[in-house]
Formats: sequence, C-alpha cells, structure tokens
Amino acid sequence: MPDPAARSLRTRRSGLVGVVIPDLTNPVLAPIVQGAEETLRAAGFGCLLADTDNDPAREEAAIAELEARRCEGLVIATARRRSPAVERLAKHGPAAVLVTRGLDTGALPLVAADDAHGVAAAVRHLVALGHRHLAHLTGPRDLSTTARRARAVRESAKAFERSGVDVVVRHGAGFTIADGRRLGRALLSAHPEVTAIVAGNDMIALGCLDAMAEAGLRCPEDVSLVGHNDMPFVDRLEPALTTVAIPQRALGVRAAEVLLGRLAGEAVAPEPLVLPTELVVRGSTAPPPAARRS
Repeated sequence: MPDPAARSLRTRRSGLVGVVIPDLTNPVLAPIVQGAEETLRAAGFGCLLADTDNDPAREEAAIAELEARRCEGLVIATARRRSPAVERLAKHGPAAVLVTRGLDTGALPLVAADDAHGVAAAVRHLVALGHRHLAHLTGPRDLSTTARRARAVRESAKAFERSGVDVVVRHGAGFTIADGRRLGRALLSAHPEVTAIVAGNDMIALGCLDAMAEAGLRCPEDVSLVGHNDMPFVDRLEPALTTVAIPQRALGVRAAEVLLGRLAGEAVAPEPLVLPTELVVRGSTAPPPAARRS
C-alpha cells in the first residue's frame, strides 16, 4: 500500500483535514461531523477528529497536533468568542472554518444557524399562548451561540413589553443536562412566577425537566419548555419537546464546502454564512395555568 507519510513529504500535501469538536457525547455534533466528513471525503480528503471536552487547553493541544500531522485545513466547532489558539490560525495556521461557534473578531469564516430567527419564533409562540413571565436558561457567556440566543430572547421579549412580558436570563457553566438541572432548580425557587422556559439547547431543557419534576411541577401544565437544536429523540420524550430545529447535517456540509473553497484559493465572504432554523412545536408548550397568567 502507498505510504501516506512519504507521499505527503513528496507532494507537500497530506490529504487530511482536522475536525475539532467540543463534546463527543453531544448528539447534535454527530450529524454536523458526518456532513463535513462526507463532503470532504468526496473531494479526496480524509478527516482526523479531535474532542476537546470544552477545555481551552485541550483545544490548543488538539489544534497543535493536527497542524503537526500536516492537516491542510481545519473545521472547528469549539471556538470561544476570544480563542487565542483559534485566532492564531487566521494569521499563521492552515485554512480554517468555524461551525456554529464564532469569534468576536470575525477573523475566520463562520457557518452558523439563524439562532435569532428561531429564538424569536419561540418567544412569539409562548406569548401567543398567553405566557408573560419567561426565563432563558443558557450556557457560558464566552460562547457566541450563548450571546446570539440570549440577545434574541431579550430583544424578542422587549417587543412585547407593553403586553407585560418580561424575561429572566441565567447563565450556566455549560450546555449540559447537569447545568440545566442546576439552573432550573435555582430559577424555580427564586422565580415561581415564571410559566415558560426557553432553554439554550436541548440538553439544558432535559435538565430543566428534571428540576420541574423535583419541584412537583408538570410540563407543560405548570411550566412550558422550549429547547434548541432538535437533537435526536427529543420527539420521543413525554411530553415531546418543542424546540428550535437547526440544520445539523447541512452545517457540516456547508462548513466543509467553505473550507474546500479556501483551499482552492477562493475569496471568503466577510459575513457569516447563516442557515435557516425552524420552530418545531410539540407537546412541551401549552397555555399557562390560569392562576399564574398575570
């Protein structure tokens, strides 16, 4: 069989692309990686996958290792709003494309879902059902996904301010079930007036369901719940989760396509490539209980 290491030394091309993800256990990432891998494979590239477990030090080490393995480009889903290891790639590293999470500097191209549109649709849906006291439980402040979704919730709720709509926003350490459980417990204790929760993602929403059950509250009879991402199997929950669906596989496909364009020398558009989202209404949202409508 041909020796790929020897061939890369001869041709100065490895035929490899690195894919860096924040959490291998997150079900949303599988379709994103699959879409990127299939697109890159069709173009003749193999993929090396690195999981950082949301650790900046591991992210830096993973990027360095992929560079050492002579990857021709990187697809990165781990970027924080300020990520020195990722920002360095814009000046000194191989071609890189960000997916879902972007940099504040905009130094690298980003492919992301239209979170603002989806969150606004979720808020409108809850207000139309009669909810006036909302909450948004979300992830770390240093992620662009957190910032986009929190800003959209605040702006959407403010549009209904004259109707008495208000929103409480709370940030957690991550986008996990455990974070959702902790945030949910604190929220339900401190703000019993809240009748609807917009979760930062579906994992946080699952944790909120646990917190509701611990507090003796039912979903949606007592508290309505909206997730984000439409990860696999949330339609099988009881109740099935209302959520903002993002085009998971398409995000990976488009990120790979942008990277292939960069490797071919194509100019990169300065604005993020934003893919559409859709609110999927299921059983976890309903009108608020009469005693808590005001």
